[in-house]
Amino acid sequence: MNQFTKLNKQYIGGVWRDGTSAKLLADRNPFDGKTIAEFKLATRGDLDEAYRSAAAAQKVWAEVNPFEKRTILEKAITWIEKNEGDIADIIIDELGGTRLKAMIEIFLVKTFIKEASTYPLRMTGEILPSTVDGKENRLYRVPAGVVGVISPFNFPFNLSMRSVAPALGTGNGVVLKPHDDTPITGGTLIAKIFEETGLPKGLLNVVVADIAELGDSFVEHPIPRIISFTGSEGVGRHIGEVAGRCLKKAILELGGNSAMLVLNDADLDVAVNAAVFSRFAHQGQVCMCSNRILVQRGVYDRFLTRFVDRVSKLKAGDPRKADTDLGPLNSPRQTENYLKQVQRGIDEGATVALRGKAEGNVVSPTIFADVKPDMWIAQNEMFGPAVCVLPFDTEEEGVRIANNSPYGLSGAIHTQDAEHGSELAKQIESGMVHVNDGTINDDPLIAFGGEKASGVGRLNGKWALDEFTTWKWISVQHKKRHYPFELAAAS
Repeated sequence: MNQFTKLNKQYIGGVWRDGTSAKLLADRNPFDGKTIAEFKLATRGDLDEAYRSAAAAQKVWAEVNPFEKRTILEKAITWIEKNEGDIADIIIDELGGTRLKAMIEIFLVKTFIKEASTYPLRMTGEILPSTVDGKENRLYRVPAGVVGVISPFNFPFNLSMRSVAPALGTGNGVVLKPHDDTPITGGTLIAKIFEETGLPKGLLNVVVADIAELGDSFVEHPIPRIISFTGSEGVGRHIGEVAGRCLKKAILELGGNSAMLVLNDADLDVAVNAAVFSRFAHQGQVCMCSNRILVQRGVYDRFLTRFVDRVSKLKAGDPRKADTDLGPLNSPRQTENYLKQVQRGIDEGATVALRGKAEGNVVSPTIFADVKPDMWIAQNEMFGPAVCVLPFDTEEEGVRIANNSPYGLSGAIHTQDAEHGSELAKQIESGMVHVNDGTINDDPLIAFGGEKASGVGRLNGKWALDEFTTWKWISVQHKKRHYPFELAAAS
């Protein structure tokens, strides 16, 4: 038995305990349907205790020497490395990722923690001049206070840690609510890691709850000043509205409909390899996935032939097997929604160049060819292993099609002329565009985030440092200042 299946408790105030809800959550393996663990869910009362614990512990954390904070965060990396095998196994079992996917996720988590471990030593300030004689203006970078984090099911270990680690590194308390399909890898595993590193008790809290029972209380609670959410556009819009009404900052990492452009002069072998990974990594359940592959007419037929041939060789099945390329979709609900999306593409009249099959939650790839830009499947994110291939004639048309989407998360351009590609990339309405690479990229030092319906805010590097802190102005008047309306000095 994996050691982490025992992490089926709430972690509140530094204590592992059951939630006080009458509801139970069965955490199931999406491949075979077996129950991994059962959770007794949290209530609003449990959430209130979690936020209050984070606020109290944050004052303790504020007094910890920055070098000690760095050490505590670095210990998390060491602990992960010692337990890497079991962590990979729970990622595979709980969310259906392949071993390759699990190792990529673990690698990213370690890099994000490493970057966050530098933040305690980067909480610097400034001294600035003043228009007032004798005044010294001091600006201090300070923690926001308490951060609420809501994470998704697709890369839960990574996407939880990408907010949790920098929030802790910048001196905040944290309450984390993982997705109810991945409560261990997205939640209690992270609590266990930081419990082992010596983080002050109560600073990080994890609540596993039914959102229907919590309602908007996770966002509306008066203690958190920042809400960091990664997930769907619809939920993100609602969280943004609630946070705005409560005068809180919302960091929103939402969906995507990324376009990869393949120009006539592209290296087709490179482009095909990039397209296969960019669409079918983790069964297409990645917000940065290439939902649309736009291919210039001069190489369209050759690209499509190679692409279909390569994708047809991908093996879907048991994620624990070494030769499996695609594991199951996350849940029966996800599978049902995805299959409806594929059928919609067929009904719209898109050419089916490769038709996938479904066995339980395991679905093999589908390729739609000759897709028109205004079709539903080209306008919306299909969260599964289906892809749209669209032809275009001129570069201007390709850019126009790429921008014909409410989303703007990632993108890619393939061409032999990298500098020309970078100029075209500037015309793509997207937070990230990669020349001669895939659409799936993340880096702990580089600003990550989207435009339009793909969200607001930027994470990673110095941008996360800015997102999770605020500035405090303290001025010191060293010389006597004269004010209007002063009374004359007494004689």
